[in-house]
Amino acid sequence: MTVPVLEVTLREYGPAVSVPLGSEAGRALAASDILQSATPDPGRGGHWLLRAGSRVGAVRTPGGPVVRIMPKTPVSRLFFLLGFSLDPARAWRDSREGTVDTGAYDDVVPALAHAVERQIDAALRQGVLQGYREVEESALVVRGRLREAEQIRRHFGRTPPVEIAYDAYTADTAENRILRAAIERLLRLPGVPGPVRRRLAHQRVRLADALPLVRGQELPRWQPSRLNSRYQPALRLAEAVLRGTSPEHRPTGSEPLTVDGFLLDMNKLFEDFVTVALCEALRKHGLTARLQDPHHLDTAGIVRIRPDLVVRTGDGRIPLAVVDAKYKVEKADGLLNADLYQALAYATVLALPEAHLVYAAGRQPERFHEVRGTTAGPDGRGVRLYQHSLDLSREPVQILLAVKEIAGRLAGATSHP
Repeated sequence: MTVPVLEVTLREYGPAVSVPLGSEAGRALAASDILQSATPDPGRGGHWLLRAGSRVGAVRTPGGPVVRIMPKTPVSRLFFLLGFSLDPARAWRDSREGTVDTGAYDDVVPALAHAVERQIDAALRQGVLQGYREVEESALVVRGRLREAEQIRRHFGRTPPVEIAYDAYTADTAENRILRAAIERLLRLPGVPGPVRRRLAHQRVRLADALPLVRGQELPRWQPSRLNSRYQPALRLAEAVLRGTSPEHRPTGSEPLTVDGFLLDMNKLFEDFVTVALCEALRKHGLTARLQDPHHLDTAGIVRIRPDLVVRTGDGRIPLAVVDAKYKVEKADGLLNADLYQALAYATVLALPEAHLVYAAGRQPERFHEVRGTTAGPDGRGVRLYQHSLDLSREPVQILLAVKEIAGRLAGATSHP
């Protein structure tokens, strides 16, 4: 009899691992988009071949093991990318170099829990934020404003009670609810170290006056202001936790599969970082950029295309350059033909002389391909497709310097659109 394992460790885009797994748990993993693939192992009965894709983190599957997916990128660098995407102004980071305090942890979930707890501790250092919140209730005495419509509908012809509304000064604010919800999610994650778990429990006690959020409920909205400025770093990270935790997957014809965990999609994370960082760098050249700029490939407007980033003039009216971010490793010949075709389509639709692809890995810092049979620009040359690489193993300052160099190349292209 095959004994199912309690924990499985996979590597991002690593080789498939044969794991003893029950058929129900295996089918649940196969139906979700947590892994790149999950198939029965033809050579070993009661085993499944699990292969991770771009998602990293850890999840606890119902009736199955805890699945940990280790990233190729160093964890500290991964959180730098996340931090910059959330707040390019670096307002919430622990140092000017853009590093995030992930402690000594080299796994995603422990590092995340440590970073969130440190940010919440810093936010609460001056005390729990309080604010005014409108309260509607039935009471024996009038306080605040009488809700006339509710009074008539519920208690016509008799008082008390009375239906009232008033502004209460309370710690039960949107900000505190979000922080408490993030803490409670983290406490449910597999792999949170004991010391971090105890510190998170302490922070939850400090936020006890904030009402807990119902699972699946939309996050309460908050507005950045001078009053909550000390909360903002923790809030941005807490929201990332709540959006990346407990994903629900709905296989065809069945109930949703709910898992407790935290998963980061490296494809989305890299795309967010590249576009946000380029937007910041392009502002210094007096240019603007639109993210996910919608266009159509055909004149009938049927085939939609959506480049990751379109560089435009300062007033945003004229497109000057186009960029697409790709988190993938180059093939053996260094070429990714489908990406080049996609970039050419973008340049053609926008009538641009060149298009740019930014990769997370590659042997060459830059290369370009001039497309035969095309003519763009006053010099009569063909459309040029540029490939850039960002080495995510480098220090944050070096990564941002590489982004600035790409922005400079884009700004140079705009001088002769």
